[in-house]
Amino acid sequence: MRSYEHPNLFNFRDLGGYPTADGRVTRWRRLFRSDSLSRLDPADAASFTALGVKTVIDLRRPREVERDGRVHAFAGLTYHHLHPAHAEWEAAVDADEPDDARWLANRYLDMATDGRAAITAAVEVIADAGNAPVVVHCVAGKDRTGVVSAVTLGALGVPDDVIAEDYALTQGAQERSLAFLRALNPEVAKMPTRWLASPAETMTMFLDDLRSRHGSIRGYLGLPETTYARLEEHLLETPA
Repeated sequence: MRSYEHPNLFNFRDLGGYPTADGRVTRWRRLFRSDSLSRLDPADAASFTALGVKTVIDLRRPREVERDGRVHAFAGLTYHHLHPAHAEWEAAVDADEPDDARWLANRYLDMATDGRAAITAAVEVIADAGNAPVVVHCVAGKDRTGVVSAVTLGALGVPDDVIAEDYALTQGAQERSLAFLRALNPEVAKMPTRWLASPAETMTMFLDDLRSRHGSIRGYLGLPETTYARLEEHLLETPA
């Protein structure tokens, strides 16, 4: 099953079961993506810890962590706060007038550029088998989490269309997530619609852009070959 039921999470899913170009697949229950784990409470303890999660990578801005808190200190859980530096979207300027999908892809490319150190550090944490299972999250589990998930899957050889399909799954979680956020902060209702979208073509364009600049996803990350070998060893398997 790709998604798991947690009462206070709306966009939590497993990145297992995805095919790679060389015929392998990503392992189940090794890497998860999620919206904010700060909403987990004792009622979620059984379902969350049953997954055996060892490590949480929190991609939120420091002020978001201060505002909402961090994941509950479940026994045996290691926490990493790795915030990808990126400009506020209100201040984003494009040379043309892109449609929503292109606008989002531009923001992701900005994030991948300015926040490269944190994104690379997150992949290094994921590559260490001793940290698995790992959960990567931000606030909505869409943008920062989407970028880290995409470059991790891309480095493993998962095709772009598959990565884009996973990214687009977030759209199904948006209604519940927004209802929750609006109840806490009515200002959320004023957020531009394009900020909330997750069309598959956005992710395809972003990955194309990243390769245009860096040659490959691995070229963008710039990690040692030994790191990619470790990433493959524990996150990929050959189907029976």
